[in-house]
Amino acid sequence: MEGLFLYTGSIIVVVLIMIIVIIHFVRKIKVKKVRNKAKDLEIDRNVVASTPVLLELSKVEPIIKNDKMEEKYNKWHERFIDIKEKKLTLIDDMLIDLDVFIDKRDYKNCRIRIAKIELEIYKAREAARHLLEEIKDITLSEEKYRSIVIKLKTKYRALRREYEEHKTLYDDMQDAIELQLDNIERRFLDFEKVMEVNDYNEVVHIVKALDTMIEHMEIIVNEVPDVLLMARQIIPNRMKEIKSIYDDMVSHGYPLEYLNIEYNFEESNKNIEAVLDKVKILNLEGCMFDLKVMLEYFDSLFIDFEKERLSRKVYEEVSRDFERKINKTNKLVNDVYEQLDDIKSMYDLEEEDLSIIHEVNKVLVVINDDHRKLVARVNNSSAPYSMINEELEGLSIRLDEMEDEFDKALKSLGNMYDDEVRAREQLEEIQTFLKQCKTKMRCYKLPVITDDYFVQLSEANEAIQEVVAELDKKPIVIKTLNTRVDTARDLVLKLYNTTNDMIKTARLVESSIVYGNRYRSYYEEVDRSLCDAEIQYFKGNYKKALDIAVKCISYVDEEYKSKLATNNYGD
Repeated sequence: MEGLFLYTGSIIVVVLIMIIVIIHFVRKIKVKKVRNKAKDLEIDRNVVASTPVLLELSKVEPIIKNDKMEEKYNKWHERFIDIKEKKLTLIDDMLIDLDVFIDKRDYKNCRIRIAKIELEIYKAREAARHLLEEIKDITLSEEKYRSIVIKLKTKYRALRREYEEHKTLYDDMQDAIELQLDNIERRFLDFEKVMEVNDYNEVVHIVKALDTMIEHMEIIVNEVPDVLLMARQIIPNRMKEIKSIYDDMVSHGYPLEYLNIEYNFEESNKNIEAVLDKVKILNLEGCMFDLKVMLEYFDSLFIDFEKERLSRKVYEEVSRDFERKINKTNKLVNDVYEQLDDIKSMYDLEEEDLSIIHEVNKVLVVINDDHRKLVARVNNSSAPYSMINEELEGLSIRLDEMEDEFDKALKSLGNMYDDEVRAREQLEEIQTFLKQCKTKMRCYKLPVITDDYFVQLSEANEAIQEVVAELDKKPIVIKTLNTRVDTARDLVLKLYNTTNDMIKTARLVESSIVYGNRYRSYYEEVDRSLCDAEIQYFKGNYKKALDIAVKCISYVDEEYKSKLATNNYGD
């Protein structure tokens, strides 16, 4: 138990020591913080004391030229003394009191004293700042406006020198310009007068006026020669040149009335006079712009002239080509139109084809009429070539479209003729095939010709006769003709194939019987079958006869089918 009390007592002692150390450390920090704040306040006080009021007051003394200015100076000096001897002295005393409270560790009074010192420093700083600004309004204004006027005088002298060196360029504008330059010089004198009395409100007005006047005169001096040159030489010379070209082109048949040159010349002369009137009073606003617009217009006329020259060359070339083209088309259409009755008598024309031909003729009449009117306008010089070319291009497009439609109609007519020629050629071919069929049947002398064969022969003959009849009709119905030719060709080809197959089969039967005779004496079945084959052969059943013969021979000769296939009995 005794040991426990001893241990507990030791802990309490350690804790107390730690608390004492912490309290001491906190107090030390507080003291340091307060002393640092006191130093900062002293620095702020010194900043106020170092405000260059006295320096600026020394700048005012030389420029005091009247009682009013002197009165201002005295008041400023009194305010400076008040700041230095009262406000700053009070702050110094308060800083000493603060040090005393710090030494006593009286932190409550330290906080109160610091707040009061900050307030007094603020008052002293603001008083010094306002005083300095008022003084600088005078000292800086003097320097500022003197500096501005020096620069303006430099600009003016350069401006005057520029004018004097090129005086002859200004013609009758010299008196007006010199009057304005003299006005500028008088304003410089006015500036010196108001500076003498330190009337800075008036100084501001004078300086602004000088800046505006000099800026205006710079524009005058720089631009008047260019304006006069443009208005009195360049544009008039350009107008003379244009008038000469215009008269020459008109004399050579160029229709240029659409350009309204004479009217525009009158308006341009009026505008030039208006510009010169403005220049006389030194008002250059919009002058150069108006002159440039006029010059651009005259420059555009050169482009228009060249366009018309080129358009004339184009017209001469294009019109020749167009005339050749339309003359050719007129002849072709007229020829077709004149032969239309003959064509209609030859062929049963489609209504669409007839409609196209009639419509093409109507359109061609209109195009020819428009072309005649266009040529008349060219001959009368009533329209510019550029416009004529556009219209001629339109006519050419219309003519091309018409020719496309006409080509369709011609193609349709050509197809009809081609179909007739092709029908006659095919008729000749199928007639030849029919003759070949008859010749083959005559030459081979089959024992029997089947009824089916005669039916096919009759159908083929009838189809050919229908083609002949259709070709002899006037007008020919091409669709019907083509159908009959196709039918006749199909029937004759079918007959031709039937003829060849029949003869070939009959020859194979004959050769098979001949080949099989070698086995008749040895094989009764072969003999009997070949007898049946012969019976069918003489009845005209050639395919059946062949099947019987081949089957019985193959019974004794297995390779007979292949032997038979290699023989060209049908050739």
